[in-house]
Amino acid sequence: MTDVTVVKCSGNAVVDPREVCRDVARMRSAGRPVVLVHGGSVEIDRLADRLGVPRRHLLAPNGTVARHTDAPTLDVVQLALAGVVKPRFVGELSRLSVPAVGLTGLDGRLAVARRKGATRAVVDGRTVLVRDNHAGVVDHVNTELLHVLLRSGVVPVLSPPAITEDGATVNVDADRLAAAVAAALSASTLIMLTGAPGVLRDPDDEESLMAVYEVGGRSAEAELAGGMAVKVFAAEQALREGVSRVIVADGRRPHPVRAAEEGGGTILTVAPGTAEVRR
Repeated sequence: MTDVTVVKCSGNAVVDPREVCRDVARMRSAGRPVVLVHGGSVEIDRLADRLGVPRRHLLAPNGTVARHTDAPTLDVVQLALAGVVKPRFVGELSRLSVPAVGLTGLDGRLAVARRKGATRAVVDGRTVLVRDNHAGVVDHVNTELLHVLLRSGVVPVLSPPAITEDGATVNVDADRLAAAVAAALSASTLIMLTGAPGVLRDPDDEESLMAVYEVGGRSAEAELAGGMAVKVFAAEQALREGVSRVIVADGRRPHPVRAAEEGGGTILTVAPGTAEVRR
C-alpha cells in the first residue's frame, strides 16, 4: 500500500477532534489511506486530578519536558487515552460513516518499545537519575495489522502505551509513536497538528511562523518550547527513516489537515550532511 498519510492529533485542549475527523473522513472518501494517532495530555491531567494521582514532569538535560510515568500514572494514562480520548475519535468517525478501530500499542504487539533505564532529569539545577519511570522508546512497529485495516478501508486510531519484548506496558511519547508508525508504513506524509500555527521562531509570537524548519541547519537557532522540541525530534527521525514529508500545523483551525496539505504550517527538512543525533 502506498501514499499512506499519518495524522497526529495533539492532546492540546484547543485542537478540535471533530474538525480533524471531518478531514480524515474526506481523505478516506477520496480513497486515501489514513492512520490517526492521538495523545491526550489534557485528559490525563484531568483524570489524574480526579483520582488524586500527583502530576509530575521530568526536565531532561536537553531542555525537553516529559511526563514522569510512575506506576499510578501509567494506569491513568491507559484509562484516559483508551477510555476517554480514543472513543471520542472513533465515535466521531463513526458518526461520519467512517469505520474506525481504536488501538493502543499493546494491541497485537503493534508498537514494541524498550523501557528506558534510569532517566536523567534536572532537579533544582542538578542532574539526577530517576529510576521509577515506566516510559519507553518505540523500537519496532508491527505493520501487518495496520495494513489489514487500511486495505479494508478502516481507519486505525492509535495511541500510547506500547509493549516491551517481555510484555510490560510502557508509556511512549505520542509524537514519536506517530513518527515510528509513519516510518514503518513508508508513509508519504506525516502531519502533526498542534495548538500553534507551526514551528515558531519565537514561541510567544505566532507571527514568527517558519514556513520551513531545517533540522541541523540555521533553523536550529529558533527558540523551541518543550512540546515543539519533541515534535521536531520526532519529525527528524521520521524524515531520516524515509518519510517523504513532515508538516507541523495548526490544529485549531477549520479543516486543519487540508490546510496543512495546502501550505499551512511548517514543512520540516533535514539539513544536508548533518549527523543523526540519538535521543
